[in-house]
Amino acid sequence: MNTKTIIQVLQILKKEYPRWNAPVVTLIAQRSKDPFQILISTLLSLRTKDDVTTQASKRLFEKAHTPQQMLMLKTSEIQHLIYPVGFYKRKTKTILKVSRILTKQYNGEVPDELDALLNFPGVGRKTANLVITLGFGKPGICVDTHVHRISNRLGYVCTKTPEKTEMALREKLPKKWWIPYNDIFVAFGQILCRPISPWCSRCPVAMFCEKVGIKNHR
Repeated sequence: MNTKTIIQVLQILKKEYPRWNAPVVTLIAQRSKDPFQILISTLLSLRTKDDVTTQASKRLFEKAHTPQQMLMLKTSEIQHLIYPVGFYKRKTKTILKVSRILTKQYNGEVPDELDALLNFPGVGRKTANLVITLGFGKPGICVDTHVHRISNRLGYVCTKTPEKTEMALREKLPKKWWIPYNDIFVAFGQILCRPISPWCSRCPVAMFCEKVGIKNHR
């Protein structure tokens, strides 16, 4: 698949996107526009269902929505507020570490540079790119398992890891599509282009897809 075709795919899916559930961190970003809340919500969302992340984030930010306020909460209180997110005890420690670094080194402000964010505990490229794009509106490509899978399934890239997919997309994909690429493909991957037995019969872009690696589909 070439770049002209992937843009056609994205244009079609963008029209379908409003009917699907937007990724939870995107919804939080639309509501708050706060890089700190986006950062913490993304950390909470790892290996956790969207509805659980949504409720946990809401409870937590009602009590503390700045790094300084977060440090005033007891460890047990944060654990109680974010439960039952996956690895909630470990994530509580990470939230406190991140809040402490932000308070001591960045005057409570989340940095808007990828390299700086990658130095924070628990922050990988996916999280850092989400903060950069959703929190600051700066160009970046967030690649999670959905984006990695679908980009390869369509035949637009041929990569083995999400990080290599990100680098391939940075080289090929026009910057105009960098930010919406994640939102569109995460929702698409949750609803139709699922990891196992995707809904090819319902897919609005099936005619463009090279179906790389698909053995069974509906």
